[in-house]
Amino acid sequence: MLTSIRPDRDAVVLAVSGLLGGLLLWLLGLHTQGGHPFSAPWVTLVPLTAMAAAELLRRNAPRTALTVGALALVADQFTRGSLATILMFTDVMYAAVLYGTPAAARRLPVATLLVTVASTIGFLAWFRKPEALLIGLVIGLVSFIPALTGVSVRSHRTAAEAARLAAAQTARLAEMDRTQAVIAERARMARELHDMVAGHLSAVAIHSTAALSIDEPETSRNALKVIRENSVEGLAEMRRLIGLLREGGKDDSPAAAPTLAALDTLVEQTNANGASGGLVCTLEDTRDPGDALPTPVELAAYRIVQESLTNALKHAAPGPVVVRLGRTGELLTVEVTSVFGSRTGPTAPGSGAGLVGMRERVALLGGTFGAGAEPGGDGAKIWRVRAELPVREREMRE
Repeated sequence: MLTSIRPDRDAVVLAVSGLLGGLLLWLLGLHTQGGHPFSAPWVTLVPLTAMAAAELLRRNAPRTALTVGALALVADQFTRGSLATILMFTDVMYAAVLYGTPAAARRLPVATLLVTVASTIGFLAWFRKPEALLIGLVIGLVSFIPALTGVSVRSHRTAAEAARLAAAQTARLAEMDRTQAVIAERARMARELHDMVAGHLSAVAIHSTAALSIDEPETSRNALKVIRENSVEGLAEMRRLIGLLREGGKDDSPAAAPTLAALDTLVEQTNANGASGGLVCTLEDTRDPGDALPTPVELAAYRIVQESLTNALKHAAPGPVVVRLGRTGELLTVEVTSVFGSRTGPTAPGSGAGLVGMRERVALLGGTFGAGAEPGGDGAKIWRVRAELPVREREMRE
């Protein structure tokens, strides 16, 4: 508690300077007035000392400092007076507005203005001389002008503090946006990496298992052929992804995003990879051949089909795998069905990341997504993946 009322360095400097200046004026015999009830020279030092004490409280207790200062100023009027006492009071008034409560900062300028006007009118009515206006002017310079200056400085400090807080808040928001952008970019690259590589690695795992479990030269040769093709294609796609991530590379040519026109190649590749597991993949595209789609929609639809075929290659039972594309109004429909159940022979483990990635892609475009087992027409269950994507860019979410 003692620390909270300890005067700061500026207050001590002002108090000591004012007191020493007043003592110097007193030693030189310089006073502001004469002929008052307490005309003994030493009496002038009493309000001077009280005003210096008020200076010590100017910041930590501005209301108390103003009260003491006002009493000291009034007392100074009954002595020979000291210019140092008056100057220190102006600083006390300024500090009371600057460091006081918001209510005090609003009321003191109004109060000092009213006191100045009332004093000017009173002295003018009393003395009935124009020189009485000078008394009102002095009162205004001692009280109203310091209070008005305090209001101005306080307003500037408040505005500066508000600007500093706004800048800090803006910096925090920018940091949050940067963090969210980094997280979103990491999630996007994770989806791309998974969708590009998972299919090839699944085919490699399935056919390598088949080659190891079946001791037939022809089977092993075919499995190794499929393994080599998927390895080469996987490495090529990995290089394209690394090229996108590398900055300042020599190869500045943009990497083309896959489109729905490449689904025929994807279906053929799935048939080659899934032939040993009894999978037969077909494509049914009922869209208008000249129907153009935004690039984000094309990419999302391609990746959904790619991941669905990868999951079918890893988990589907022998039977047909059908890819259906259609457009109804402003929605592109992507549907992939396969036989749900277990199968004999080698399989590849799944992590569930593919369904998460597909759902995220659809959500980013503002569409709907569903995946799950359903009853089939012949009593068997099928696994259906269905996504509806808006084809207008203005409806897609950023």
